Amino acid sequence: MKTRIHSTLPQEARRIREEVFVREQGFENEFDETDQSASHLILYDGEMPVAVCRFFPGDQPGDYMVGRIAVIKEYRGRNLGARLLKEAEKEIRTLGGRRILLHAQCRAAGFYEKQGYASQGEVDFDEDCPHIWMGKEIAERKE
Repeated sequence: MKTRIHSTLPQEARRIREEVFVREQGFENEFDETDQSASHLILYDGEMPVAVCRFFPGDQPGDYMVGRIAVIKEYRGRNLGARLLKEAEKEIRTLGGRRILLHAQCRAAGFYEKQGYASQGEVDFDEDCPHIWMGKEIAERKE
C-alpha cells in the first residue's frame, strides 16, 4: 500500500467519495469549493485507489481541517482509515500544523476517539446526519 498526495481533486478520489458518501450514505452535497484548494490523500493497493481524505488550513494559525475520509467497502476493517489519517497528520505536521479539527459523523466518533481526537461542542446536523466537531493537538506546546 502506498499513499499519494494531490493538490487538486483527482478522479479516483471523486469516484471513492461518490461511492461512499453519495451512493452508500445518501449525501447530496458531497463536493464543494474547498476541493479546489485542499490537499487530497489517496491510499492505493498496487494501482487501485482504495481510500481517500482531504485536508486544508483552518481559520486559526496552526489549525488544519481533515475530512471526507472514505474507504471503499471491500477494504473496510483493515485499519486503512486510521492509516490514512496518520498520513494526513504527518503531512500536516510538516506544514507546521499544531492542531487538527474535523466534523465527524457521530457514528464514526469512536473511530476518531481511538486515534486521539476529542469531541468539542454539541451535535449538529449536516444533510440530516448527526455530526460532532472533534480535535487533536499534534505538536507539543512550547512552555
